Amino acid sequence: MGGAGEAPDCHKHAELKRKLYSAMQECDEGELSIALPRELPVRAASGASSVNGIVYEATPEPQTPGLASQPTAEFMPIVVNIAYSLRNPVDGFEFVVPSDAYPYRVPHAYTTPSSPDSARCWVPCVDNLWEKCTWEFEFVVPRYLEERVASDDDDESPDCIPTVVVCSGEFVEQVAHPYNSNKSIFVFSQTTLTSVQHIAFAAGPFHLFQIPSDSASEDASGSSQTPIYAFCLPGLESQLTNSTLFLRSAMNFYSSEFGSYPFGSFKLVFVDEMPTSRFDSSTLTLVSSDLLHGEDAIDQAVETRHSLSHALACQWSGLNIIPKTWSDLWLINGLSLYINGLFLRKLFGNNDYRFKLKKDMQRVTEWDIGAMPPICQPQISDPPDAATLPFINLKSPLVLHILDRKLGKSGTSLGLSRVLPKVFLSAISGELQNNALSTHTFLRMCRKVSGVDLRTFAEQWIYGSGCPSFGFSASFNRKKMAVEITMRQDCPAHTAMEGNEISKALFKPVQFFEGQMTIRIHEADGTPYEHVLDIRSPFKRYEVPFNTKYKRVRRNTKRYLARQAAAQAAAEGDVEAAEAMGMIDMGFGLEIWEKEEERENWKVADWTEEDEATMSGATYEWIRIDADFEWIASSKFEQPDFMWVSQLQRDRDVVAQLEAIDALAEKPNAIVSSTLTKAVLVSNYYYRVRCEAALALVQCAIRRLDFLGLFHLFKLFLRYCYEPEDPSQDLFAHKYVPKPNDFTDLPEYFVRKSLITAISQVRFENGNTPSVVRQFLIDQLRYNDNTSNPYSDGYYICTIIAAASFAIVSTSPPERGELAPTENRVEQNQEDIELIKQTRIEVDRYRSMDRLIPSPQNVVTIAALEFYMALGVANLVPNHPKTFFSLTRQGNYSQLRIAAFDGLFLTKWYAPQIMRYVFAVMANDPSLAVRRHVAKSACYSLAVLAQMGEMKAAIKESETLLIEEDGNGNEKVKESKKSELDSWLKILRKDRELGKNEVIREFLMPIALKPDVDHEVRWCLLKLADLLIRPVEETPPTVKIHIPSTPIIEAAPQPPPVKAIVKAPRVVKTGGAPAKVPPAPATTKLKLPGTPTVNSPRIPSIHVPPEPVKRGVSFAAPPTPTSMTPSLHKANKAKPSKPASSSKPASTPKAQTAGMSVQDYKACKSALKKLKANKHAALFLQPVDPIRDHAPNYFDIIKDPMDLSTMKWTIINKTLEAADRARPAKPMPPPPPPQQAAPAPRHRILPPVPAFNDPAPAPPAAPVKPLRIPVPSDAKPAPARPTIKLRMGGQSKPEVPQETAPAPVPVSANASKPSKPRKARIIEPAPTLPEPIVEPPPPPYVDDGSHDILQEVLAIEREQDDRRMHEKRERERERERERERDRDREKPASTNGVMKRKKPVVEEDDILESLIMPSKKERLSPPGPSSSSTSKPPKAVAKSEVAKKEVAPPASSKPSTPSAPVSRLNKKEKAPSAGSSRQSSVNPIRIPNLKGKEKEITPALSSPGLIQKPSRSSSAAQVNPINDRKVKELLRVLTKLPDAVIFLRPVDPILDGCPTYFDEIKHPMDFGTISAKLQRGEYTTMEAVKKDVGLIFSNCRQFNPPGTFPVAAAESVERVFKKEWPKALERKLTFTEKRGLQSVLTNLAKEDLYRVFHLPVDPVALGIPTYFDVVPRKDARDIQTIKQKLDTDKYDAPEAFEADVELMFNNAIKFNGADSDVGALANQLRQRFQEMMSSWRSSNQKKRKDGEQSTSQPLKKARTG
Repeated sequence: MGGAGEAPDCHKHAELKRKLYSAMQECDEGELSIALPRELPVRAASGASSVNGIVYEATPEPQTPGLASQPTAEFMPIVVNIAYSLRNPVDGFEFVVPSDAYPYRVPHAYTTPSSPDSARCWVPCVDNLWEKCTWEFEFVVPRYLEERVASDDDDESPDCIPTVVVCSGEFVEQVAHPYNSNKSIFVFSQTTLTSVQHIAFAAGPFHLFQIPSDSASEDASGSSQTPIYAFCLPGLESQLTNSTLFLRSAMNFYSSEFGSYPFGSFKLVFVDEMPTSRFDSSTLTLVSSDLLHGEDAIDQAVETRHSLSHALACQWSGLNIIPKTWSDLWLINGLSLYINGLFLRKLFGNNDYRFKLKKDMQRVTEWDIGAMPPICQPQISDPPDAATLPFINLKSPLVLHILDRKLGKSGTSLGLSRVLPKVFLSAISGELQNNALSTHTFLRMCRKVSGVDLRTFAEQWIYGSGCPSFGFSASFNRKKMAVEITMRQDCPAHTAMEGNEISKALFKPVQFFEGQMTIRIHEADGTPYEHVLDIRSPFKRYEVPFNTKYKRVRRNTKRYLARQAAAQAAAEGDVEAAEAMGMIDMGFGLEIWEKEEERENWKVADWTEEDEATMSGATYEWIRIDADFEWIASSKFEQPDFMWVSQLQRDRDVVAQLEAIDALAEKPNAIVSSTLTKAVLVSNYYYRVRCEAALALVQCAIRRLDFLGLFHLFKLFLRYCYEPEDPSQDLFAHKYVPKPNDFTDLPEYFVRKSLITAISQVRFENGNTPSVVRQFLIDQLRYNDNTSNPYSDGYYICTIIAAASFAIVSTSPPERGELAPTENRVEQNQEDIELIKQTRIEVDRYRSMDRLIPSPQNVVTIAALEFYMALGVANLVPNHPKTFFSLTRQGNYSQLRIAAFDGLFLTKWYAPQIMRYVFAVMANDPSLAVRRHVAKSACYSLAVLAQMGEMKAAIKESETLLIEEDGNGNEKVKESKKSELDSWLKILRKDRELGKNEVIREFLMPIALKPDVDHEVRWCLLKLADLLIRPVEETPPTVKIHIPSTPIIEAAPQPPPVKAIVKAPRVVKTGGAPAKVPPAPATTKLKLPGTPTVNSPRIPSIHVPPEPVKRGVSFAAPPTPTSMTPSLHKANKAKPSKPASSSKPASTPKAQTAGMSVQDYKACKSALKKLKANKHAALFLQPVDPIRDHAPNYFDIIKDPMDLSTMKWTIINKTLEAADRARPAKPMPPPPPPQQAAPAPRHRILPPVPAFNDPAPAPPAAPVKPLRIPVPSDAKPAPARPTIKLRMGGQSKPEVPQETAPAPVPVSANASKPSKPRKARIIEPAPTLPEPIVEPPPPPYVDDGSHDILQEVLAIEREQDDRRMHEKRERERERERERERDRDREKPASTNGVMKRKKPVVEEDDILESLIMPSKKERLSPPGPSSSSTSKPPKAVAKSEVAKKEVAPPASSKPSTPSAPVSRLNKKEKAPSAGSSRQSSVNPIRIPNLKGKEKEITPALSSPGLIQKPSRSSSAAQVNPINDRKVKELLRVLTKLPDAVIFLRPVDPILDGCPTYFDEIKHPMDFGTISAKLQRGEYTTMEAVKKDVGLIFSNCRQFNPPGTFPVAAAESVERVFKKEWPKALERKLTFTEKRGLQSVLTNLAKEDLYRVFHLPVDPVALGIPTYFDVVPRKDARDIQTIKQKLDTDKYDAPEAFEADVELMFNNAIKFNGADSDVGALANQLRQRFQEMMSSWRSSNQKKRKDGEQSTSQPLKKARTG
């Protein structure tokens, strides 16, 4: 992470993660070797047979037959005592002590399940669930909590609180310490074999409460009951009794139904600051004190009974019985939850049990649609993931329930009630090996008891994933007297995994489920008949026989008449008749449905005559699907409304009633609303069914029904309020003042809460809540009275506050998928603002009351915080950290702190001050639960804040109208999601407030490296680092092996022969200045022996014998200062030397005749680019430097080195050679005079790097007879292939001897003055000479080491400079280059020997195209002042006769170029550098190469033969027109900043207390003034806005002293302005323009001529190989290319789009001719395109004018009801 004494590097978080993974992969299994002393006697056991057959392994392996029969020696056990001490344990043990924040906290300590294997942190053990042993504990603790002064009185003082220790196992004794009277010793013993993970203890001043025995049960059984003890901290004694008294009935139920309790006693200890709500251990359960409640609790009492009864059930399944493998965990958890559900059925009733089963089944079917694995995966040995464990715990008891139903249907069994006692009995008796239960053992026991084959059941529900989805329909066949039921089955999980074989293999989704389903048909006489459907296929039609023969029997049977009479008696008040009726018709006996006046007041709707006729003609009442609850499935069944109403009113099963309510909610009408209202009113319904009916009424509160559902909800709630004086009072205008609360009727309490929730969910069509609803909720908060209520109303107030927040926030979907849009869709009117204000006042009042009179666990304050969170996310109130920050501090209730942190993370918590506090909480907070929650929320909040718009991101929207289907939709969706995620990560990492935050980089890694930090906090910090900090590539480990050197005698290789290869000269027609070549990736520092220098610039390839060097390294012979031949880039191989012959030219070697075409070059370049982009390619990007890379013997081993950079230049050279062969030969020009070679570096490794020339004068070289080749005197000079040249400063050229100069030729001289080091450029070579001169090698170059350092510095500077200017000049260069080429193509080639300049080229593709394709003549002009355009030298008009009179230049000069760009001026130099190889010494003109912001140089035109033409470029600064939308968005961002408050309005000298303000500030400015000027249209350019904003900050700094608050605020706002301003200047098509142009393309695609221009031109497929010679490749356009550019926002204006389309048509006419068929088609399509564009422009202008006439405000989408 960092060296010794260094701060940890935050970029090395990947290395820390790897080390953590490596540490976690250490296997628990292994051996512990203990050396036994010699004096220790090892005695054999008395018995030879083994008595202990328990195998302590996680998964017992089957033993090999034969081994068990072999006698094995056994020895007496050896006891090993390990003495250890523990100080400040990192995990597994928690100390709760008083602090400054919690001065009244009672000190205590306990073991904590902070991690599954935390036991190893407090006891030396094999921390494994399957390693069991017996335990004995002896605890020495202080006798009293306070220190006592010794006295003679031994009696306990009443103020002293004794210390109590509670431990797993049985309590043995408590004795006084023999040597210290202030200490006590507690002894516990656990004789049952128990894993260390099931051991727990707690010590503190606990209060003991022994739950009394049930006398009735004890007398009936005749045996003593298991003792149950409960412990709590002082002050909670009264709550302890109310919370735990029911456990006696739970113990009796479990013991009688499933066998005796497996241990001796059961203990509960309530402690503070538990990281989880419960920790179950053997005989002991540690529980959070939050579960304690008083007598006035309602909601919390239900939750406590669920949790504590499940804790007791885990003693049977989970502690006494453990899973055999981790895949069997579903069975153990499922059994404990199943038997707990059976007890809750006894405690709360069967209706509650079945209702909960139905709700859990719906949750499973919504969850298990392909994302969840099977509940049992035998092939996976790891424990279930934390994300899937809740799903396993939810589905497991349901699977056991349907298994119980399946076993019960067999007829020979009573279901699981016969199986579970046998399972628990086998564990107590020892029959179950190691008490480890497997799925296979359990299913085998079920098969033994019931005789039912469960293989299909197990494959579907246990080992498979997914749940079926059924669709049923029924019709009555009168001919067959049968009901035809059609069944369709689908499995969403299997459908989701189609095509993904890997997911299918892992998740094993079931394609279709098999089994039997029971349906129940309630026929016409009211009798239910059950039928069994055997489901064996996904689709089937069943014929169910019908028992009632005639439908009229429905009204005439004795049974029907008897039921009618009973109903009439019940209506008249007969109690016995009402009991006999039960729930046959819940509407009878209600007064409100009998009186006509009341029916009108309640707006009760009756069935019409048509409905009555349909109902009377129905052959059956209703049909129940899966009436016995045998499937975990979702069913969709269609039947008429009146059947659902009958099912709701006449079926006794709560599941049937719930299904009816769900079905009726999907068909809102007046009858349904009246029926649901009746269900809420009738108290005979189960109260949860009444709550569901109230929530279903929301579906009837729609405008089509005149909000009848809302009327019924108000009418129902009016029972709890004061009645209006006027019975006909409009309920939508009534003020609902509630009566004093009375929650003694618990069902009515829950119904009342559901009514409030339902009323808050009523919405208009636009998603807004009616104002009467919001006023209703305000009244409930304002007038709530709980003074005479015996129960607490804390949770009731929470329900109202939650409903108020839900009602305020609109439910309409936000625009563009954002969680909170940048601008509100509907402006808040004055009424909305006033209602929000009143609601906030009431919520703040309850929050203040909660400080004085705390609610249970401060639930009211938590609800208030959630209220502000919801409004802040919806952008309705300012989302400021100060709302939540104070409640996050220590001293508040832990759950309240967690809620406050949730709100804090929805604000800009990444401010440096808040982030320091957050990191401090993660590292040092005493509450483990708070530390973990803060660490998790820090990661999750980033995604939420990004969606809320708090972090702006310029992610391009993928919108298009021209859609092409190619069958890869899913793959494209995945790619788009991945690219979107990658873009988010880049934005987060580049954000100054997040990725570049110094606080994160300072504190993240130190906290993650702390030895005592929690493991979950550490993982969350590493996840945060993954999101925000780019990891560095971890250095791979190196293995160094020292091998002694072996002496090797090396023989010097034979020098190769000197070969003068003469190629046919060629003409390269290119234009422009020398192109820049990107520098090499790295600068080599290798110093090797020198090689001869070759001064033969006009011969393409010359092999020169170098000095003997080690073979295998690719060296290039150093070129002259003016050229370097590309063929010298290849490695020279040692061959026998042959004398060079001048009689005939040497032939080109076969290797050099090879080459590649442009297509091959592009393919190789693309492959090479992908290789370089690989994350492992860093080591291969540059040549190996034996010195830098610490590999001095590298070239002794590697004979043929290669790297990716060298390959790049080799590919270029190969392509150039292919271009050479493609050009015709030209006669060679007469040779120029020989030139003496300049000193050059001794060697250079490819790719070429800038070389340093020795400044010392070189001794004269020995003359070498030149090779002369006769050439006709009238031959025109032709250039050789362009070469890559490196020019460096610091050297001078030697003088050229004049006596050796031949006749002068028209050339431009090359000045030999010192120049600044420049980058490698591709330049035009000098003409090929007939007499090449081979110079002798220069003297050895001596380097003192400074050149390497200077070289690296210069390379870095060049790279930075080139990168800055490259993007700015690229577009202008490309356009200018193409225009010049077009002009040059139309002019004939020059015949006076003047060569054309080359345009500067940057990209390698452009280099090759300029060499291979015919070049154009370039127009020469003086340089313009613009830095973005390439300067052009004056055109040469002097004839060759005039040029011949000039002085002859050196041989390397370009013969006919008048001038060339030179190195840019150094700011410290007074004279311009003249190192160009093309600048004549007699021509005074200097054409600078303008770069960046350098000083402009005006050329001095002194030559009479040069004519200067004006440049087309101008230096006018770019002016951006005003963009109102961008400026408004910028002002909105700035004005929402907290520090921008003082700049929102003009300065008032009197109000602001600065009377001299206008004396100092002459031009005041503020954001309000800027907004007003923008509204009035006073701004015409973006620069004017920037000037006024800058004026705000400059005025503030001018008037206020430095360091004051206004200056600090100005700096803060200015930082944000500088960050947001570039976004405001971004130019791209607006959304409307883009969609309009896409529609034009779509309409164009409908034309018949569209196919001609749809795809790019393929010269090979179309048989037109010369296409790109006529139409340059960069000018090629087609509709597909234009569409891609339009979709990716490459056009900044519609004119650019139109220009591309016009270019496409021009290309077609240019290549084919205007009179050709293609030309005619192009003209037709062009005319059609112009018509479309003009139509689009006119419609666009019309919309703009209409918008301006309607309103001057920005248009916003308004959805009104």
